[in-house]
Amino acid sequence: MGPWQRSSYSGGMDNQECVELSCVDGVIRLREGDEPGAVIATTPGKLAALIRAVKAGGGIG
Repeated sequence: MGPWQRSSYSGGMDNQECVELSCVDGVIRLREGDEPGAVIATTPGKLAALIRAVKAGGGIG
């Protein structure tokens, strides 16, 4: 896996309440900082669709 990155909105490296991303070979992996063992994988297109839906206030699915 590649290095994990977190948003600057997460409050720094000591804050464990954040979502972290890693991208390797076109696969995006996401995990929550306080549960680093629970990782989900997705594609850039599906992640972009999720972000658009969240920004629009809509549901998923």
